[in-house]
Amino acid sequence: QVQLVESGGGLVQAGGSLRLSCAASGRTFSSRTMAWFRQAPENEREFVAYMSWNGGVTYYADSVKGRFTISRDNAKNTVFLQMNSLKPEDTAVYYCAAQRALQTSATSPARYDYWGQGTQVTVSS
Repeated sequence: QVQLVESGGGLVQAGGSLRLSCAASGRTFSSRTMAWFRQAPENEREFVAYMSWNGGVTYYADSVKGRFTISRDNAKNTVFLQMNSLKPEDTAVYYCAAQRALQTSATSPARYDYWGQGTQVTVSS
């Protein structure tokens, strides 16, 4: 079983930055692809970024490419999302997600088995 706890959300002005963290419990963190998703009110949950279990592959949604960076520290069982040049349309609840061990990385929420409770990010114009 894997438990995920996000932190770092908040209110920021457009153009600002935030860094989200996701702490994972349980073993085999280093064998899992980790991802960030987000969900705005009345919208479906959408993919933001993932990093493969070995850190060798990262992938971003077009809407955040060049502005957001995903990283992980396997020694601390933590994944991060650095968000720069934030826009009002980035406002959403951000969720950390983990796949089962050694699965092929994916962008669909259905491919992720473990989820955090979410952290609110609000970007004011």
